[in-house]
Formats: sequence, structure tokens, C-alpha cells
Amino acid sequence: MLVDVMVPAFGDGPLVRETVTSVLAQDDPNWRLTVIDDGVAAGRDPGLGDWLAGLAEPRVRYLANPERLGINRNFQRCAEVSSAELVVVLGSDDRLLPDFVGRVRQVAERYPDVAFIHTGARIVDAAGRPATPLVDRVKALTAPRVRGSARLGGERLAASLLRGNWMYFPSVAFRRDVLLRHGFRPGYDIVLDLDLYLRILRDGGDAVLLERPGIEYRRHPDSLSSARAGDGSRFAEERAFFAEAAAEFAALGWRRAARAARWHLTSRLHVLCKLPGLLASGDLRAARTMLRGALTAVPGGPRAAPRLPDSTRPGEGVPSR
Repeated sequence: MLVDVMVPAFGDGPLVRETVTSVLAQDDPNWRLTVIDDGVAAGRDPGLGDWLAGLAEPRVRYLANPERLGINRNFQRCAEVSSAELVVVLGSDDRLLPDFVGRVRQVAERYPDVAFIHTGARIVDAAGRPATPLVDRVKALTAPRVRGSARLGGERLAASLLRGNWMYFPSVAFRRDVLLRHGFRPGYDIVLDLDLYLRILRDGGDAVLLERPGIEYRRHPDSLSSARAGDGSRFAEERAFFAEAAAEFAALGWRRAARAARWHLTSRLHVLCKLPGLLASGDLRAARTMLRGALTAVPGGPRAAPRLPDSTRPGEGVPSR
């Protein structure tokens, strides 16, 4: 059983090279690495391909997109280009821990029918030092308690993720057939991971959660979600998504999941945490917009039909945070 590690990159830089190095350092050799660069057409440093070629590692390949796809479509290309039974979409600034590939392979063999495996993450800052930001402390509080490993699915897992998306997407190993069947829907850049999990769960898929972290997940202000949080566009996308999810789960009869989507509590709290900074900077318009979104309930019932975000706007070529 092989693991395809797919890295959607946005040009060259020290962080993406750290990401690659972490894959090369795996204890288990049953991996392949594909870096799909979405930055060349945008004028970003094209040196990444030459550096990868210089590694002279046959398990590593480099693909440059002839035109910029944006984060959502580049993630989808990662899924389509993969060919191994297990697929990981690793952020271009994150790092695998040395035993990641070996552990997910063992779990996949033990649970041949699960849709995906989540290992969790250690959090590091821009310099790679251990960090404990508020957002990750909240994730730890909302995540299910796991000792060793646990298999979860259905409404229980869906409702938990809608209360607070505590999963770290780069630490998830998907069955390739499941990933291709569901894919990444156009229109979502920030919540594309949560949207994918929920569609898999609605389709009857289960997940295995592992207690011990498998990656180092980097928090830094240049990430896509950090940038979008500042202007409020992140929360507009989340609001549209939660409205759609509430309607779909209500129609399905998953009342706890629908209620969690309507409340989207951690998203609202995130908005409130951003307000002091906006007020201090004098951006009253953005502050009012975000506060209105935090205090207004999303539509909830089977008839709700929210408008999806504009899928034509390209996202940054970095992983969502």
C-alpha cells in the first residue's frame, strides 16, 4: 500500500522545502511525493522545480500549472493526479512527523473500509517553534477525547465538526476512491475541508481518529484564512456554508448536526475575537459587517437555499487555516 503525498504549492521558499524534507525523512519508504506549483503563472519564484529535480529522488515529481488555478482547483488537481490507495494533501508550509506514513498505512490495513484517517497535529509558529494559539486551544476543547484510536462517523461526528472544525486537513489520509468521488466543490476556499468531511459522512463514510499527532501544522499570519479573516471574507464564506449545511442536515433528519450548523459557535467566537483589532485600526465598516454576521442566525430548515460564494475568485496557493 502506497501513500501519495500531494503538496499544492505557490512558488518556492524555505517553508515548502521544509515540507519536502519532512517527506523524505519518513521511516516508511512506501510514499510518493507530488508538488503541484500554482505560482509559476502568477510570477512566483520558479526555482522549486529545479531544486526538486536536484534531489534525484525517483519518488518525487514536480508539476507546474500552466495557468493559475487558485486553492480550490489546485486541491482538486492534487486529488485527480494522485494514484495511490491513500492520499494526503499536505500544506506547503507543514511538516510530516517521521512515522506518519507508516502509521496511516497500518491503520488503513487494520480498517480497510474507513473513508479517512486523522492523526491530529502539533502546532508550530512561522519559525517552526511549538505554539499554542487561541484557535488551537479551542480546537482541543471541542475535539472528541481519543485514547489511542477511535472510529467515528455519522451524525455524531458531523455535529462535532460543525460545532468546531477541530480536524487538521494536512493530517488526513483519504482513501483515493472516496476523495475522487466527493472532491472539492467550487466556491469554497476556507471551508473546503469541512465541506468534504461532511459530504463523506452524509454518504455513510467513517473516520479513524488517532490520539498521537502525525504532523507539525504551521500557524502564521500569511496563511489564506488569516488574511481573509482580516477583511471579513472568510466569515462570509463560512456563513454561506453553514446555512447550506443546516438546510441539508435538516432535510436528512440529522437534527443535532443541523442545530450545530445554525449556531456555528466557534466561527462566531472567532469573529468576536477579531473585532478588537478592527476597532483599534479604525476599520468600523468591517467591524460592523463582522459583528452583524456573528449575531445573526443562519437560515435553518429544509427550504433554506443560500447563495454559494463566487467560485471564480482565485484563492492563494497556500493551505487554508
